[in-house]
Amino acid sequence: MPHLLLVDDDPEALEWLSELAKAEGFSVSQADSLRAARIHLSRLQPDLLLTDLQLPDGKGMDLVGDLETRDATEVVLITGHASVESAVEALRLGATDYMVKPVDVERLKAILRRVPRTGELRQEIGELRDELRKLGRFGHILGSSAPMQKLYDQLGRVSPTSATCLLIGESGTGKELAAQTIHDLSRRKKAPFLPLNCGAVSPQLIESELFGHEKGSFTGADRQHKGYFERAHGGSLLLDEITEMPQELQVKLLRVLETGQFTRVGTTTPISADVRLIAATNRNPEQAIAEGKLRPDLFHRLNVFPIAMPPLRDRATDIELLAQHFLDQLNKREGTSKSFAPGTIAALYAHSWPGNVRELKNYVQRAYILADDVIDESLAPATVAAPESAPILTVRVGSTLDEVSRRLIEATLAECGSKRKAADMLGISLKTLYNRLAIYKGENQQSAA
Repeated sequence: MPHLLLVDDDPEALEWLSELAKAEGFSVSQADSLRAARIHLSRLQPDLLLTDLQLPDGKGMDLVGDLETRDATEVVLITGHASVESAVEALRLGATDYMVKPVDVERLKAILRRVPRTGELRQEIGELRDELRKLGRFGHILGSSAPMQKLYDQLGRVSPTSATCLLIGESGTGKELAAQTIHDLSRRKKAPFLPLNCGAVSPQLIESELFGHEKGSFTGADRQHKGYFERAHGGSLLLDEITEMPQELQVKLLRVLETGQFTRVGTTTPISADVRLIAATNRNPEQAIAEGKLRPDLFHRLNVFPIAMPPLRDRATDIELLAQHFLDQLNKREGTSKSFAPGTIAALYAHSWPGNVRELKNYVQRAYILADDVIDESLAPATVAAPESAPILTVRVGSTLDEVSRRLIEATLAECGSKRKAADMLGISLKTLYNRLAIYKGENQQSAA
């Protein structure tokens, strides 16, 4: 039987919340202060900690630090003092959900019904993780390199919870596959998983796509339409390219995340949304905030559990595994037995793959079509290389590595005239190049001062 620790200084709230939890199959401990709650925590760690924000002797979120095993307990904050700032702070401190008084009973029931499966799911995922580690895959994702093993650990840890996730990575790194894996390993796996690319929907229609609309609510609305939140009820929703969402809609999305309710365009009737949100972006979130593309409060609400998707150049040992996997799929589908020549495999490792796994998959498909039985070196991907006429850079023996790196980057950039091309030629990411240039600019300013 799952155990709930309920912390609130309101006796009536303690009573009715306890009855509700018991009806859902929980054993319940009650506490009306931080001190009393800590005594309970020293005796038994709960599966769910449901705590009020304001307590007589402190804040409920202070209890997170008292949990013996943070990952074994879900923390849900309940408060009558709602604000964006308090929600963001709670999520930063480790809460997986946030509810406003008066509590939405159906939403609370949905949370309670999901919690009993957490322990079982963790055990299942742990067993699956060990089994698939040998095969170099996890869920829908393929790879056996160290960066991928780290990614699998993160996915395995967050999937059984109800925490909002933010996937950050370059285009082609597999963010949608990671989101699908999170859903399939969660308690919501039997409910829908719906992906929506915010950058692929016009700003005029995206609100209707997310929340739906009533018949006659705008020109062309000839029937009622259920949006993604309504259709994903009980499941998971991936909002890809979240920084492309209009600012005014980001405010409404934040409200939905805080209250668990939305309204269709053309009506004021609220509809409950039991949806786990997974967001994704190929931009640096801090840079997107600075450029006004992403609201800081929404970022903190989404950034409960950030996951960085490694680019292919950082997991180069996976290249042959991935290429062979894509070729095996094509051979199986077409009833063929084409293969890679050794020289082609070497060329795959030499390529920088700025388009990541998506680029590799597209390459294999093109090479498969062009090849007869063997994909030879003539079909190898074009590798970015310095032109033969490029100037030669001479360095003094004894120069520091930082000095050599700086001179090489600046010389390559001057020769290419393009940061993207220079990054490819140097074999580094565009982000790394920008970071290095920012450091050099700062050093120049300090020297001038």
